[in-house]
Amino acid sequence: MPKPLSIAIVGAGMGGLAAAAALRRVGIDVTVYEQATQFARLGAGIQIGCNAMRVLRGLGLEQRLRGQSFYPRSWNNRDWRTGEIKFDMIFGESAEQKYGAPYLLAHRGDLHAALASAVPDECVKLNHKLTGLDETGGGVRLTFANGTTATADAVIGADGIHSVVRDILFGATPVSFTGRIAYRTTYPASLLGAEKIDDCTKWWGEDRHIVIYYVKPDRSEIYLVTSQPEPEFRIESWSAKGDVRDLRKAFEGFDRQVETVLAACPDVHKWAIVDRESLAHWSDRNVTLLGDACHPMTPYMAQGAAMAIEDAAVLSRCLDGMERDQVADAFRRFEATRKERTELIQQTSRANKWLSGRTNGDWVYGYDAWNVPLAA
Repeated sequence: MPKPLSIAIVGAGMGGLAAAAALRRVGIDVTVYEQATQFARLGAGIQIGCNAMRVLRGLGLEQRLRGQSFYPRSWNNRDWRTGEIKFDMIFGESAEQKYGAPYLLAHRGDLHAALASAVPDECVKLNHKLTGLDETGGGVRLTFANGTTATADAVIGADGIHSVVRDILFGATPVSFTGRIAYRTTYPASLLGAEKIDDCTKWWGEDRHIVIYYVKPDRSEIYLVTSQPEPEFRIESWSAKGDVRDLRKAFEGFDRQVETVLAACPDVHKWAIVDRESLAHWSDRNVTLLGDACHPMTPYMAQGAAMAIEDAAVLSRCLDGMERDQVADAFRRFEATRKERTELIQQTSRANKWLSGRTNGDWVYGYDAWNVPLAA
């Protein structure tokens, strides 16, 4: 029996863990290297589109996620002041039948934990911050800040918008600050008292918006995230605190449901929204990039994690049965299969008009990463 292909994945976020699970599914030996010393449950929600759920079903995670997540009837888009419906994107059972998988609203920590459960603990190495990559006769050598090294047949950089792997391959370039910031938080729905919210709503203002939805099947926890201009703020940390009084002031005059949710909000986090242009190429020999490392997404379509999860499934198909001297061609095939779709999602999300009026979502939610034709 030939020795299984060995792949090192840099980054244990959604894309890295999804890639690890998908690659193990086709018999590839995987090790994931993560710079954090532990996984943290961040106070954030995430929309798991039907396209992402198809991949997660293939990884055996559907029932777990159904049990932990909220199943909305729609994504309702409303005018900021009057609450008038601009477009109601229906999900629920009709979308599940149409697209072959459910649309779920989850706590980001629950999705991350589900993906982590699909990868054995011994395959994930925490406290490993990448500092160097070198192609050698024996494979790709990885060097880490803790003084350790490792060698693998190939490397996947799934280390996000500030990817070290990307910088090593193609040179360091600064991110582009969009001039906009986001507030976000999750909090117990009990703080609303007798008040109720709709399943999932985005209120469109003139230069800002806010999205609010449940993240638990029993409606016990809600999430909110905003976008508004604040050019001088440039802190990207997901742990940076914002002032809830500033948040309330920024959305004064919005629909009553918005003001009710913000009035009950105990605290918030605040971060600057950044962006990058897509790369001309994603790989160099036996090293490639995945997810935000090569096609970072603004949050306005709720498709950033979904694109990384789709990447994982397609990449596993491209690498299935490959040997080390075939990896570079497999990586090029992966890029050729995925690039047009991810660039279109990038551009559509950046415009921030998705679902602001009547929208056909078939091209987004109907994508099946397990069966889409691979590039020649």
